[in-house]
Amino acid sequence: MDPLLLGALGLGAMFMLIALHVPIGVAMGITGVTSVAFIIGWEPALTLLGTEPSAAIENEGLAVVALFLLMGAFATEAGVSADMYRLAYAMIGHFRGGLAMATIGGCAGFGAICGSSIATTATMAKIALPEMLQRNYLKTLASGSIAAGGTLGMLVPPSVVMIVYGILTEESIIALFAAAIFPGAIATVLYCFTIAIYVRFKPESGPAGERIPWGEKITVLVQSWRFLLIAIVVSGGIYTGVFTITEAASVGASLAFFFALFNGMNMRGFLDCLTSTASNTGMIFVIIMGASIFSYFITLSGLPDASVEFIKSLNASNFVVLLMMMIMYLILGSIFDTVAAMVITLPFVYPVIIDLGYDPVWWGVVNVMIMEIGMITPPIGINVFVLNGMAKDLNLKTIYTGILPFFLTDLVRLTIVLVFPVTALWLPKAWGLM
Repeated sequence: MDPLLLGALGLGAMFMLIALHVPIGVAMGITGVTSVAFIIGWEPALTLLGTEPSAAIENEGLAVVALFLLMGAFATEAGVSADMYRLAYAMIGHFRGGLAMATIGGCAGFGAICGSSIATTATMAKIALPEMLQRNYLKTLASGSIAAGGTLGMLVPPSVVMIVYGILTEESIIALFAAAIFPGAIATVLYCFTIAIYVRFKPESGPAGERIPWGEKITVLVQSWRFLLIAIVVSGGIYTGVFTITEAASVGASLAFFFALFNGMNMRGFLDCLTSTASNTGMIFVIIMGASIFSYFITLSGLPDASVEFIKSLNASNFVVLLMMMIMYLILGSIFDTVAAMVITLPFVYPVIIDLGYDPVWWGVVNVMIMEIGMITPPIGINVFVLNGMAKDLNLKTIYTGILPFFLTDLVRLTIVLVFPVTALWLPKAWGLM
């Protein structure tokens, strides 16, 4: 059988298995082994079940994923997320829509010590949603700011998705983190600007809170020292070269553990942190193992080269090709887990990006931004369902209505980074990381 035809059939079989609710990593592994067997035989195909998973487990870079997830779990147990929210509210809560803006700031801050959009959304739903509803915020604005702000957990460093992208493409993870800083800041500012416009036209949607005296603001700032310490030690250690990524994650997880311990964490809370970290890490590892096997098959079939040649034959401009890929990722991001969507497509998307002459670090940031938008896009939008699960009184229509202004803002932000790649590339170049 023609390898290209087998490659197309393999992709179809993989998506069929996923539609039948086979776990994504397992579906990729089964499809990869079976398809490789048809190309070069069962004996070498079956060896992939040993070599690829062991290579993934031995990859020191993947330890970073577990450590950052553990840091986020301990930080949540310690109440660090609540500290960040109080700090953001103390600074801007007296503005109209200030609580929603504080939620965006809290999401960005928690994303900096968590790295997960889902965890950020779930955490802020517990902390910020009751506060906003208690102060008569419209449910649309309250839910929209949490669901959209939660996506910042995937962009603001350290980002688990960016770590996976760096490992799979062999790009510098530190360079990817640096490249995401300005786009993350732009996202936070534009979200707050969107809220300001929203409440200007609908004043009743976000009443202004009480103005907090400067003395009390300083007190809240001092009380937020745990978050500030973790952020400074982890981010500062990485970007100054004091720590490697793995060392920084270890130090951050240790700090968060001691904060949780002194905050009264009991054995049940400790075990819950370990269980959630192990569960999420295991899921990511299985996806990466399956993706490694599937990538071997995709490379063997010649699909990456065929994809490049097919796109060249279209004689379409680079922008049109890029637009097609972004639409594909927007759809995948609304349906699949973000890590899964990335690892499924990278084997044939990454060669196309390189062939078109785009910077792979820049594309890593754009890729994550598109999947961020997918996380709040119908028909699924994982952040929407996480929020709906955390607050049953918020129906999906209310959440999607609240998300619409932020969705339009995301398109503006994406356009800025597309038109001005320097927004992502200036910092890593200035720091000598590229």
